[in-house]
Amino acid sequence: MYTLYFAPGAASLAVHWLLLELGAEHRLEKVDLAAGQQRQADYLKLNPNGVVPTLIVDGAPMYECAALLLMLAERHPDAGFAPAPGSRERQLYLQWMLHLANTLQPAFRIWWYPQDVAEGAAQDIAKSKVQAKIEAVWDRLSAHLDSSGPYVCGDAISVADFYATMLMRWSRNMPRPATEWPVLAAFAARMKARPSFRKLYEIEGLSEWA
Repeated sequence: MYTLYFAPGAASLAVHWLLLELGAEHRLEKVDLAAGQQRQADYLKLNPNGVVPTLIVDGAPMYECAALLLMLAERHPDAGFAPAPGSRERQLYLQWMLHLANTLQPAFRIWWYPQDVAEGAAQDIAKSKVQAKIEAVWDRLSAHLDSSGPYVCGDAISVADFYATMLMRWSRNMPRPATEWPVLAAFAARMKARPSFRKLYEIEGLSEWA
């Protein structure tokens, strides 16, 4: 059994969603981010970064959303959520997982917390720059899905699709949310139509972007 430390709608969402898709036995431990539970000593022993998700795997804590998704796909190969090594689809899978993790997810952090990188009026400049970076990823992802979709790796769904959908959800209140791109809106609709998405929303108590 896995144990997932999560917060509704946070970076743990994609991992929780994948656990539901896999039908993997797991239990949930909710982390109260507003109360600062993620910065308490007991939690920092599990995840020194003080964020979610943390997943207990065989008794040991693991963290980093993208790493957890890749790991779960490998531990549950029968689900087919990771393309075969050496295939063209595998190349796309690795490329997009790392691009989303290294480029898009950190940009959202600055969008929400510009005070971490700038002071005063410079915070607006920081937000403007990362907004452009986020929208550039939507441009690239839209073009890729339009030419090589319907999923990130082609015809078959992979964990990259769950990850991308979570990050698209994060843009819902931005000036140009991801769904302003018609191809991405269609992709999101396909992903949200999965029964596991509805179950995820029920468990986490979410309603926005349903």
